[in-house]
Amino acid sequence: MNQVALVTGAGQGLGQRFCSRLLAAGFDVVVSDRDLALAQATAKQLGGRTLAVKLEVGSKADFEQALAQVLEHFGALHVVVNNAAVTKTTPLMQISPEEFDAVVCLNLRSVFLGCQVLGAHLAEAGYGRIINMASLAGQNGGTATGAHYAASKGAIVTLTKIFAKEFAARGVTVNAIAPGPIDSPAVHAAVPAERMQGLLANIPVQCLGDADFLGDLIVQLARPEAYFTTGATWDVNGGLFMR
Repeated sequence: MNQVALVTGAGQGLGQRFCSRLLAAGFDVVVSDRDLALAQATAKQLGGRTLAVKLEVGSKADFEQALAQVLEHFGALHVVVNNAAVTKTTPLMQISPEEFDAVVCLNLRSVFLGCQVLGAHLAEAGYGRIINMASLAGQNGGTATGAHYAASKGAIVTLTKIFAKEFAARGVTVNAIAPGPIDSPAVHAAVPAERMQGLLANIPVQCLGDADFLGDLIVQLARPEAYFTTGATWDVNGGLFMR
């Protein structure tokens, strides 16, 4: 039986690319998104061994329902990629309490629920790999993104460590990836064309990151051989943040 990987926020953007790399690596892939039509279109585009699932990542009940659908269709779940997020660039002093809550709920609560609900299943089964998408913004306070986005992504790094400790003895690893600016729709939407050259000039390697490389890193962390790596945050930022 192939290993089964579920990706949140996979109807478009980076999530779609991650599904493609996992599928190419031999995984069965669950394309989950709050917009079922987007998930279905991506699953159709990717081809066989995929399942489209509606998943509103702020809802615990939705995670439980998605898990039930995956188990009914594939019979197992082995890998979870908590990718769903919203990027906002609202200036700090203009962020409303409502907008702050909405961004944190989607970006952070989704990772908490994904780790809690799906992680509990993996731990009970005695095997699993969880990869949480953090961000450079959560490490350096953000450059082109809003404070609420940066704060939520920084908290994901901490949640990754907490769940890694919780599940380590039960065969489940939990790691995070913290990308810098990636050649993706989200980055191009957040950075207007007239500001792109200035952004690139500030990146030591002088270019945007590659989305497929992130997907391949997810594949590596999802492998059984990655059992000795947990609680780590993997930096992919072109030299913008070094430690």
